[in-house]
Amino acid sequence: MKILLPPSETKHVGGDGAPLDVHSLALPGLAEHRTAVVDALVELSADEASARRVLKLSERQLGDIAHNRALRTAPTMAAVDRYTGVLYDALEAPSLSAASRRWLGEHVWIHSAPLGPVGALDAVPTYRLAAGTSLPGVPPLRRHWAEATSEAIGAAAPVFVLDLRSEAYVALGPIPATVPSAYVRVVTPHGRALNHFNKKSKGLLVRALAEDRPRAGSLRALRSWAESRGIVLRDADQPGTIELVVAE
Repeated sequence: MKILLPPSETKHVGGDGAPLDVHSLALPGLAEHRTAVVDALVELSADEASARRVLKLSERQLGDIAHNRALRTAPTMAAVDRYTGVLYDALEAPSLSAASRRWLGEHVWIHSAPLGPVGALDAVPTYRLAAGTSLPGVPPLRRHWAEATSEAIGAAAPVFVLDLRSEAYVALGPIPATVPSAYVRVVTPHGRALNHFNKKSKGLLVRALAEDRPRAGSLRALRSWAESRGIVLRDADQPGTIELVVAE
């Protein structure tokens, strides 16, 4: 099983890993696409005024331009430790056991805008780039990434994919029809979609999976594990979608 997570706009800075190596990341067939976006982002960030306009940054966020300029040389850390925010605070990856972190590395991809899906333990620098941004020098990110990412996921041939991404990131890399998958919506028992609890519940779900490390190679096996944990995963109206049911 592979789990696809969204990134977060907020990130820890720093790190003690070697600089970014796009060829060392998960789904190495995306290296050329990764290089193109990194090059465009570094070039854009050489001009602070242009970068601020294109990236839609506030005065408080101008430091992110410097991070983008240093993408090729900045220190890195594991992707699952780089991101902060509600989902990643709930996942709390640094507090997991070594075995659970290895499980994350084997089973979790985090879908970033500049690098596409990367492994949870892949070494990445801090950056600023949203899924909907149009960078000078490359096609709109949806067009740049979608087909190549879908092909890379298909080539990896996971037996099952649990898709926890937001719709913006699904658009950057739809899971091909040849790969069994389920997209997750977080709802109340009455079916109302949630916002804050959406991200928190996804983080808690992945933490529980990392702690138990089940052999869940299908949606049926995943639901069997969830039931043993008291986690409710039920069918949704839309084909290919399941609902994670949580109390408000």
